Amino acid sequence: MGIVNPIEPAVSPMDLTLILSTEQTERWELARQMDLEHAVTGLPPTRDDESPWEYEPLARMRDRFADAGFEISVIESRPPVDDAILGREGRDEQIETVTSLLENMGRVGIDVWCYVWMAPLKVLRTAESVPGRGGSLATQFRHEDWDVQPGLEGASEAELFENFEYFLEEVIPVAEDAGVKLALHPDDPPFGPIQGIDRIVTSVENYDRILSLHDSPAHGITLCQGNFAAMGADIPATIQHFDDRIHFAHFRDVEGTAESFTEVWHDEGPTDMAAAIRAYEEIGFDGPIRPDHLPTMAGESNDQPGYHDKGRLFAIGYMRGLLDQYHSMQSIQ
Repeated sequence: MGIVNPIEPAVSPMDLTLILSTEQTERWELARQMDLEHAVTGLPPTRDDESPWEYEPLARMRDRFADAGFEISVIESRPPVDDAILGREGRDEQIETVTSLLENMGRVGIDVWCYVWMAPLKVLRTAESVPGRGGSLATQFRHEDWDVQPGLEGASEAELFENFEYFLEEVIPVAEDAGVKLALHPDDPPFGPIQGIDRIVTSVENYDRILSLHDSPAHGITLCQGNFAAMGADIPATIQHFDDRIHFAHFRDVEGTAESFTEVWHDEGPTDMAAAIRAYEEIGFDGPIRPDHLPTMAGESNDQPGYHDKGRLFAIGYMRGLLDQYHSMQSIQ
């Protein structure tokens, strides 16, 4: 009896990535051992006479990653932009730093900038060691447990939209010329007001409104699945809805609602992750996608909740398995 050759799954166009420190760590080695070739990272370290959005530090960082076998796909970090978000004095200077970053990202060949539009409150969690499967530790947000922080001032919803339009009018033409895609991340948690402070990147409908502020292929989104799940959105349908405006994706899931949720393992949450992968493939998504907000596992310190290594190894293997399953099924249909 002859040996049946196994089906060779097709290569997915999307780029599996990990978030890697700007300097080499063990995770760089793990990423290469998992055969990853693309990286997500932050703004580069600088010398005393430099700023991290200038060409030279970005070029040095690009070369450092290239020497280790990586192409930087995304910068997921930002110059200060709170004045721009809130429409305060100094916003034009902050927008100038953003345009400098985009110009120099284009010069060094980094294609995607992931950014947020929330100030002064940023990513919020109320617990960082919630027991999960097998004693793993997860992060959580419950609005009822939020400790009010005194002295914070925000902007109204109308002002946030107005300030965003002003920002985009200045930034999008620069991004287009530089060949860089903007990928707006949802507010986390995706609801407002919190402590009287409005937030607007909180729903599919608001994303549609934001995208309509400036109709450009450079103006897109980070589809952070956990935040969209917390919004109550159907994830595969949302992927189909945004289609080519998705420039970057975070593969994660949560149990609960925007006002009360817990991060969960990728294979135990309410989202049909196989259907999510299928949706990305069906729209021809060819951008970077990375796992995010992993539970802390045995032997890890939990000093960086959601960002340790062992869960990422699990997640990359899980994502590869879903991709192989999808392409195998396509091959036999």
